[in-house]
Formats: sequence, structure tokens, C-alpha cells
Amino acid sequence: MIDPSPDGLDELLHDARTGDEAFGRLLDRYVNYLTLLARVEIGRRLQGKLDPADLVQDVFLEAHRHFPAFRGTTEPEFAAWLRQILSGVLGNTLRRYFGTQARDPRLEQDLRAGIDRSSCMLAERLAAPGTSPSEAASRREQAVLFADALGRLPADYREVIVLRHLEALPFAAVAERMGRSVDSVEKLWLRALARLRVEVGGGP
Repeated sequence: MIDPSPDGLDELLHDARTGDEAFGRLLDRYVNYLTLLARVEIGRRLQGKLDPADLVQDVFLEAHRHFPAFRGTTEPEFAAWLRQILSGVLGNTLRRYFGTQARDPRLEQDLRAGIDRSSCMLAERLAAPGTSPSEAASRREQAVLFADALGRLPADYREVIVLRHLEALPFAAVAERMGRSVDSVEKLWLRALARLRVEVGGGP
């Protein structure tokens, strides 16, 4: 199983309080993670009509603006804080997209719950069998590393895993979204999972 606490990250979080360069390097650790979470929510609500990368840039701007108020000291706390910012950015973006001016607390709660759920599912559904309790307690940190592993996959491999595991679509719906036959999608999915296991160090 992948190490949920990469060497130096807690130190980088500490150093980020004293300079923008360290803060930028810290945020770089979460680009794939936040992009994936944003992409899943956009896929569920808007069928991919917004660019997740644009949302992540907005998250980083908000994070930079409010970082002095962040009181956490660990990676799980920082990841949770970024997810909270992402839910707020998504809520604002959806209001603009649909022309709604008033805030909707239910929408924001739903977005936050959906983002947290996707983060947990990323590790739970893709983790190797036999995950130990200590590993299970660190699923959200592992989810950051799984997102990085997914980012190293070919685009079609990444897409089939996201649609099947994170959006929880049946193979028929995945095939329709990807413009492929069900049989080809099932084969693609198996190859993608095998490649992902190699990427996270689990062997073929």
C-alpha cells in the first residue's frame, strides 16, 4: 500500500507559513487531487461543461488569500481545508452558471458531502484488498496519492476509472459517455486497473 504521509509534507506545510514559494510547492501536491474531485462533481452536475483546471486555480487563489487563518498542522487537516474551499468555489460557480444570486446552504452542504465522499471512495474502491485498520484511517491522505497515480495514466484509462468507480456508472453508461462498446469498455477498465496497481506500487 502507498505511504499516506509523503516525506517532507508536514515540514512543507510548516514552511508554507513563512513564504509564498513553499506555499506554491505545497499546493502543487494537490493539483491532481483537487482536479479529480472537481471533475467528478462537474461530471455529475453539468456533464463536463466546465473546466476543472479553472476551478482549481480559483481554489488556489482562495487558499492563498485565507491561509493565514488556517490553524491545522497535518496533511489530513490541510486536505480537508482544501476540500472545503473547493465546495465553496463550486457552489459559487454553479450559482453563476444557472444565474442564481442567492446562496443555497443545502447546495453547499451537498457539494461538501459529495466531495468528501469522492475523496473516500477514491481510496476505498481502488485500494488493494486487505487494507489494514491503520491504512484505512489514512484513506483521505491515500486518496491524494491515488489521484497522482491516476494523473499518470493515459487519458482513456483515467476516464474509465473515474466514470466507473467515482461516478459509479454502470458499464453501459460508461460506454455511452466514452463512445465505445460495452465490451471494449470492460476490457479497457481491466487494463486501466492493472496499470493503476503498477503505478501505486502494487505490482501487476
